[in-house]
Amino acid sequence: MKRILTTLAVLSTLLIGSVWFAENTPAGMPGYGAAAAQETGAGQAAADTDAPQPEKPASLDMVLGNPDAPVTIVEYASFTCPHCATFHRDVLPMIKKNYVDSGKVKLVMREVYFDRFGLWAGMLAHCSGETRYFGVADMLFRKQKEWLAGGNPQEAADNLRKIGRAAGMSDDDLDACFANEELARALIEHYRTTAGADEIDGTPSFVINGQKYPNMSYEDFVKVIEEKLSETGGN
Repeated sequence: MKRILTTLAVLSTLLIGSVWFAENTPAGMPGYGAAAAQETGAGQAAADTDAPQPEKPASLDMVLGNPDAPVTIVEYASFTCPHCATFHRDVLPMIKKNYVDSGKVKLVMREVYFDRFGLWAGMLAHCSGETRYFGVADMLFRKQKEWLAGGNPQEAADNLRKIGRAAGMSDDDLDACFANEELARALIEHYRTTAGADEIDGTPSFVINGQKYPNMSYEDFVKVIEEKLSETGGN
C-alpha cells in the first residue's frame, strides 16, 4: 500500500497546488494550462474565452463484456506498468475469448496513476470514447515501451498523440482532451477513492466478485473464475 499512498499524496498535492506538473511539461499537456498559468497570469486570455470545454465521461469505470455477467473482474492497472502490459498482451485475450465473449465474465478496468505519463495515457483512452476505450488501451499497452522510450515528457506527449491519431482522433480532439483539467482531476479522484477502498497496493491487482487477488497466470485465473461461477450458479 505504501507506493499507492505515496503516489496519492504526491498527486493530490500537485493538483491542489498552483503549479501542476508545470516544470518540464510540454505545452498543451495537463499541468501547463489553467492550474499552472493562473498563478502567473499567463493563459488568462485563454481562460476568459467562450470556447466550449470538453466534459468528463459520465462513468470512469470502463466495462468490457456483459454488464449482467455473474463474475466481475475489477482490474487495477497503470498504463506505465510493464506487468500490466504483460497481462493485457498474454492473459486478457484468453480470458476474453473463453469467458468474456460467452457472457460469463465482465472486466471493469480502473486506472492507477504512478506518474504524469500514466495520467496522460488514461486521459487519451477516456477521450477516445467508450466504444474505442479498450482498443486504445490495448495500443497503449502493446506500444508501452515505444511511447515511453527515453522518459522524456515531450517525446511521450508526441507519441501519445500519434496513438490518438491512429485511433481516429483529430488534432483538435487531442488538444481538447489534454487541456481538460476537469477530466484529469476526476480521474485522479476516482483512482484515489476506488484504490483506497479496495486497499490496492500494486499493479496489476484484481478484485473478483469482491475478493482481492494479486497478478496471476491464466491458469490461476481459470481456477478462480470457475470457483466464482460455481458459487453463483453461472456455469
